[in-house]
Amino acid sequence: MKKIKKVALIILIIIIVILLSLFAYLQYTKPNCEGEATLKNISKPTTVYFDEYGVPHIYADTQKDAMTTLGYVHAQDRLWQMELMRRIAPGRLSEIFGTPTLKTDKFFSGIGIDENSAKAVAQLNKNSQTYILANAYLDGINQYMDVGTTPVEFSLLGIKKEKFTLKDVYNIFGFMSFSFAMAQKTDPLLTDIRDRFGMEYLRDFGICGEFGTKQLKSYKGDYKAYAEISKSVASLLETSPVPAFIGSNSWVIGGAKTKKGKVILANDPHIMYSQPGTWYEAHIVCPDYEMYGYYIAGTPFPLLGHNRNYAYGLTMFENDDVDFFQEEDNPNNDKQYKTIDGYKNYIYQQKTIKVKDSSDVKININTSQHGPIITGLLEGLKTEKSVAMSWIYTQQKNEILDAVYELSHAKNLESFHKNIELIKAPGLNIMYGDAKGNIAWITSGKLYKVDKTVNTNFILNGANGIDDKTEFIPFTKNPAAINPPWNYVYSSNNQPQAIDGYLYPGYYLPKDRALRIDGLLSTKNNWTKEEVSKMIVDNTSATAKTIVANMTKPVNASQFTENEKKALAVINEWKATHTLEDIAPSIYNKWIYFYLKDTFEDEFGVDNFKLLLSTHIVKQMIENQSQNISSVWWDNINTKNKKETQSEILTQSFKEAITSLENQLGPNVNQWQWGKVHQVTFQHPIGKVKLFSMFFNVGTFPIAGTNEVINNQLFIYTDDAQINTKGGPSTRRIIDFSDIENSWSVLPTGQSGNPMSKHYDDQTDLFVKGKFRKMKLNKREIEATSTKIIFKPK
Repeated sequence: MKKIKKVALIILIIIIVILLSLFAYLQYTKPNCEGEATLKNISKPTTVYFDEYGVPHIYADTQKDAMTTLGYVHAQDRLWQMELMRRIAPGRLSEIFGTPTLKTDKFFSGIGIDENSAKAVAQLNKNSQTYILANAYLDGINQYMDVGTTPVEFSLLGIKKEKFTLKDVYNIFGFMSFSFAMAQKTDPLLTDIRDRFGMEYLRDFGICGEFGTKQLKSYKGDYKAYAEISKSVASLLETSPVPAFIGSNSWVIGGAKTKKGKVILANDPHIMYSQPGTWYEAHIVCPDYEMYGYYIAGTPFPLLGHNRNYAYGLTMFENDDVDFFQEEDNPNNDKQYKTIDGYKNYIYQQKTIKVKDSSDVKININTSQHGPIITGLLEGLKTEKSVAMSWIYTQQKNEILDAVYELSHAKNLESFHKNIELIKAPGLNIMYGDAKGNIAWITSGKLYKVDKTVNTNFILNGANGIDDKTEFIPFTKNPAAINPPWNYVYSSNNQPQAIDGYLYPGYYLPKDRALRIDGLLSTKNNWTKEEVSKMIVDNTSATAKTIVANMTKPVNASQFTENEKKALAVINEWKATHTLEDIAPSIYNKWIYFYLKDTFEDEFGVDNFKLLLSTHIVKQMIENQSQNISSVWWDNINTKNKKETQSEILTQSFKEAITSLENQLGPNVNQWQWGKVHQVTFQHPIGKVKLFSMFFNVGTFPIAGTNEVINNQLFIYTDDAQINTKGGPSTRRIIDFSDIENSWSVLPTGQSGNPMSKHYDDQTDLFVKGKFRKMKLNKREIEATSTKIIFKPK
């Protein structure tokens, strides 16, 4: 007995020692926010103040010193995230995650981002400030890797440290640009429906932009088996450990419509939720430069920013910059494909993907005149057809690093506008406001026209010489509104008006957010920062009441149960709000799911229906299709000798929705609050493993908002008991030029990516409650409320 107790005591002591050692190690990995340190390659001591939310305020003698220091402190908080970001575009995730990410690596290594990045680096002017400052930033990252503590994720996964290079920076921008695209989900899916059922089945989808959008007004003022492809690519993005960019809101209010006569800019870019979050905030002050910026991990210049003179933000343009071409292989030589000029040879390349704990995998890549053959890069495809992906990003000269540098160093609106032309892809709505009263919305992207007979919503013919005939449009024709007489500009991923009679094709979001934003801005002329802060978390849908009216009108309620009648009354009385206490959103969103399922799943099939739910186009068509009594989709093709009607499908789907809610939330309709259903977890890639979820993940929290309201909390329609919000505002920013030192922001979780930092999740409560914190510019206030590190030259 004594021996057993002795052994148990020894085991207990060993466990305690291990836990204490682990705790000590984790404490050691915390970011250092005070004291002194040394940095090579800086000319004079540089001071970094870390405010109460962990934002570094860098005071340096030169921009080069500031950028070196920024790289160091950015890596201190986000080195793990930087490592992930640089690996996805060249197909190097499997080196650290093994076979689960092999499909992702095969695809991305084959679509040409890495080669494009290498070419862009070679073309970059070595004497330019872009080159010099970007390398200073990378030097700071690499110095931290040499002397700083190793992130716990590196230790868990056995990652070997490698120096960061300029090619990594371009690869990060390359993945960001690809994740914007919606064509890879939509075009093959629509082609499949067209080929199987005919164009009649696509009339309800408005694929030529004929409904479902509110078009942005341009104004130039003065300066002041195709479906298998969809499924495979969508799966890659959804399972990626790196978040994709998916939407956004922004508006800029001119001084004529604000209470204090100064410009106010608001911006909340929508990105898939992750932990760490997307943005890293940093404030740089030099004798010749100041910028409070928002940085993507591993990139040297901010995509969002402001100073005392101007502010800028962005949303996704959603223009179509990806086309797919079916190539016609030579029946006598599978190394050739048909063109208008005869057969040409595919360009052949072989790559090797290293896989953790497994043998290397070789992939063969064929490239036609249109781009890489992606059907050879995607597993599980049933088609043997060769489909090429044509993408503006890899076909045009890549000047994105110069562009981002110039936007963060603009002298005035004119220089800001001019340098947007450098961004060939992705297409962005770039929003601008300044202290002089100028406001602007300007789109980026190399836009082009195709032949009038061609619809780029489908997979195109690569051999006929017509489908691939393009006319590039000069940047002066890009949609824009500069100092319009209505005194505000906005963007919510909605379609611009036609320019010279041409409606730019794209994958635009429905009119919901645009209607709400425009409706609020147009009717008020004394806006304040406080009122804008309420608007940016507005939860009211501009279209839900109309859709409810459309859907309830044909419903046959004569045989409804008491609960079904009560639920129907709740949504009929609904004001279209989505607060945590509202009951109607739980009913409405469940009904939308079953309506879509009962209407479309029979034609699409189970898997492709799930894919349809993840596209923008399904959101576009709900309002119009649900009221179209003659839509071909109402009939269930699986029922013989019977043709279902709109009334039957909508009645059936409503009853199914109520039954589902009764099973999931109980029989009392008054207990079906939205906060019980709509929730968010900010998930770390390693937090997907249950053992580590409590340590790495942040949440779960009930959250207000829904799809396509200003407080856009995105989810895919589902019958699940809990709706897991997949994405939403990656930050909320309000820049007020009447009080520039007290502008507001918030991040979804926190500034640091280190789980041991107090800034890992210290903004989450603010974010989920729709509150804000200050973005500080005043040095005295910064000094009084911060810790500091002084970096001395080594």
